[in-house]
Amino acid sequence: MFMKNIILVAAALSLGLHSTASAEDLQPEAINNAPIASIAPERPPKEPPHPDPAIVHLQILLDRAGSSPGVIDGYYGENVTKAVAGYEAMQRLPVDGKLDPEVFSRLPQDQPVIQSYAITEEDAKDLVDEIPDDYSKQAKMDHLGYTSVEERLSERFHMDLDLLKALNPVSSFAVGETVWVAKPGAAKEGEVKRIEVRKRAGQVLAFAEDGSPLAAYPASIGSEGSPSPTGTHKVKGVARMPPYEYDPDVNFKQGDNDEALTLPKGPNNPVGTVWIDLTEPTYGIHGTPEPSLIDKAQSHGCVRLTNWDAEELAAMVKPGVVAEFID
Repeated sequence: MFMKNIILVAAALSLGLHSTASAEDLQPEAINNAPIASIAPERPPKEPPHPDPAIVHLQILLDRAGSSPGVIDGYYGENVTKAVAGYEAMQRLPVDGKLDPEVFSRLPQDQPVIQSYAITEEDAKDLVDEIPDDYSKQAKMDHLGYTSVEERLSERFHMDLDLLKALNPVSSFAVGETVWVAKPGAAKEGEVKRIEVRKRAGQVLAFAEDGSPLAAYPASIGSEGSPSPTGTHKVKGVARMPPYEYDPDVNFKQGDNDEALTLPKGPNNPVGTVWIDLTEPTYGIHGTPEPSLIDKAQSHGCVRLTNWDAEELAAMVKPGVVAEFID
């Protein structure tokens, strides 16, 4: 797991470099009115220096449709292409991950994608000062909660922290303030009968009993040193807000920690807010404390989703659901 504080510093530096352009380009009206039909069919060869209002718009529409782009950040990355491909599969269109008029026409666009939100006292409760990288220090904490109101809001509204701050450049995110946030849809509902974990694609698809895809999620799936399982397994059960049992003799060695530790629950727990246990011992599908790194950093063998995607999937599975790992 990368150091949380390093990631936040990097994010802050990135925001500082782009804040002027972001403040000008990322007005709520600009995002709500951005024509997604103007987006190129394929990703540009080089990432642009600033978030694109049209990509923000598209990511929110895909999120609502049940084909998750991961964090909504305004960049035309691989997770956007995978979300387009997932939506094509859900719509029974030819699957190539390329934006075209048929995809645009089927994405419901009858509501604004950016909304205002008034920060409440609940949003500022149970925050922690910081999340240390060392597991032995985490184990001494009461809970691994959010470190700020903006971190909590970024996850609630499926946003990258940089994008949330760019939309609200003068906000202190204090109780009583009104801020601009994404407007994702309600969580998908249904009964998942089969989960397909596509290792090479870095994506998880959930299928209904009739074989139609219900939802698609970008995922970090194992690593060269800690590969994910192969073959077919089943869901054993779901644990929400689980503690994390660290055992270097069973899983991996983190830092200098060579003894078993129990890390408290919380969204910044190594497995996030939910654990979908699989019949393959020690493996599961779970959330993450670092949603911006989904399918951009490797996992320790398990299948890692954003917290909100893992929570959505967990609500649709029951013990016995098949999880098939495909290379």
